[in-house]
Amino acid sequence: MNEQVKIPRTTPRFSATFDPHTLSEIRRAAATGIYDIRGGGSKRHLPHFDDLLFLGASMSRYPLEGYREKCGTSVTLGTRFAKKPIELKIPITIAGMSFGSLSAQAKEALGRGASLVGTSTTTGDGGMTQEERGHSNILVYQYLPSRYGMNPDDLRKADAIEVVVGQGAKPGGGGMLLGQKISPRVAQMRTLPEGIDQRSSCRHPDWTGPDDLEIKIEELREITDWEKPIYVKVGASRPYYDIALAVKAGADVIVLDGMQGGTAATQEVFIEHVGIPTLAAIRPAVQALQDLGMHRKVQLIVSGGIRNGADVAKALALGADAVSIGTAALVALGDNDPHWESDYEMLGTVAGAYDDWHEGRDPAGITTQDPDLAKRLDPIGAGRRLANFLSVLTLETQTIARAAGKSHVHNLEPEDLVALTVEAAAMAGVPLAGTNWIPGAEKR
Repeated sequence: MNEQVKIPRTTPRFSATFDPHTLSEIRRAAATGIYDIRGGGSKRHLPHFDDLLFLGASMSRYPLEGYREKCGTSVTLGTRFAKKPIELKIPITIAGMSFGSLSAQAKEALGRGASLVGTSTTTGDGGMTQEERGHSNILVYQYLPSRYGMNPDDLRKADAIEVVVGQGAKPGGGGMLLGQKISPRVAQMRTLPEGIDQRSSCRHPDWTGPDDLEIKIEELREITDWEKPIYVKVGASRPYYDIALAVKAGADVIVLDGMQGGTAATQEVFIEHVGIPTLAAIRPAVQALQDLGMHRKVQLIVSGGIRNGADVAKALALGADAVSIGTAALVALGDNDPHWESDYEMLGTVAGAYDDWHEGRDPAGITTQDPDLAKRLDPIGAGRRLANFLSVLTLETQTIARAAGKSHVHNLEPEDLVALTVEAAAMAGVPLAGTNWIPGAEKR
């Protein structure tokens, strides 16, 4: 009797174009007829700081000894026009995240953590809460197109003002706050009806270009007696021209937010397909400042995907004066913590992938206005965790700077870097590792 030959079958293979996530999104869209909304920044693979490496000191450079030779980390922001520039002990700040998108406990924790290490935090869309002003030694007040919660008294209470033109996660777009997060307090602060979805404006209502921005900055200076540094925040899309125009309009500080930067909520298609990566935005921005003779005179803060001290050091080496963190700060507070895994599973997700911040059901009590969930976050303990994280970022940045022979983290420079890929070399304007080739650079 002939034994039947069993023919092996090939392993099922998914399309790289129509991968399982793409297929599930097509089915979801077909079932609902609405686009997907989520929080956070881009999740696709993009050229990033991991594509750069530092060249440690050896024969041609002399390293600093970590326990005896100092490496400074302080930074002064707003030296151009403001009577009272901001002095930070570390070059890492907390990005703007609104009360409304975050709970009051989370806002308090951000202020506590930032203050413990001598840096600033930022309000976000929706006004200033007593909790964050009370627990933030240095507080930057965001001035947004929506004007939610804006009033001159709070402008004067702030230590600096940040005029938001755009965000890296959605340059050219406005924010969203769904009705389930518009609690009575949020509604009162924003002068909105409770429980009704709202969408923030994508542009300021009273200006149409850089000339109007210049007038607005003058108004803000007069309201605050020229004391407060005025920041201008832009989403990374055309950084050379945007930074040049912000300088012309009179900015003291420019915040440049790459597409890995987070948002409380917007369309998935916006987050993943509009803007440019943080790595690609820094060098054109620095070039604009250098061409205008304003590098280090108008300070540059870079945000969007900063995760560790290496990222901080690389941003500074490319020409930034400071960085800003948002998503990493929320994780330090307790966002997406495996401790809440069973709660995340009930929401149909897992810890580490949860991004439905707009729904207000955050088990960690951070991106919610539900009073029972918000109580889960202890602002004192969460603030301490954030301070620990910021301290580690600073120590890691110093470690790299010392290895490169620098007595201050601001002395890091592009010549300390090489790139692992042609794309990163071209974007960062540094040589491909092992060569002296910078793609796109003119030969001398």
